[in-house]
Amino acid sequence: MAVRAVRGATQLEVDEREHLLERVAELVREVLRRNALTNDDLISIIFTATADVRSEFPAYAARLMGMTDVPLLCARELEIEGSMPRVVRLLAHVETDLTRDQITHVYLHGAAALRRDLTHVYAAPDEPDAAPEGRTGVAGTESGEAAGARAAGGERA
Repeated sequence: MAVRAVRGATQLEVDEREHLLERVAELVREVLRRNALTNDDLISIIFTATADVRSEFPAYAARLMGMTDVPLLCARELEIEGSMPRVVRLLAHVETDLTRDQITHVYLHGAAALRRDLTHVYAAPDEPDAAPEGRTGVAGTESGEAAGARAAGGERA
């Protein structure tokens, strides 16, 4: 078994406590599901949130899901001009038999536009035609699609 890192993000429509808890729980569930993980496979999760997210700690959503013995940490994302608002990101460290190339990173709602450069991403935008599902680019490079998203105010984080 190897230690792997799984990335993910979701965008909130509004900074309201219940909405944040729902979106973060959805993100965590999808990361677990897409990578065939259980709570026992989790080593730790680091959550970051943009400065405009103030309604609740994102880690609290994971606690509500029963992750009481998983180390969780929240931090503020860098405030970069033009970056996407109301985004919660996660970095989960896990034990898995999956290879690095088999890990599926999960980007939901508006955050689906953030990492189209990764090779194995599950992207579920709010609008079904906004981003493809599955392999969407070449690892370590920015695809033309991602470059277009950055030019239109998207990000690579």
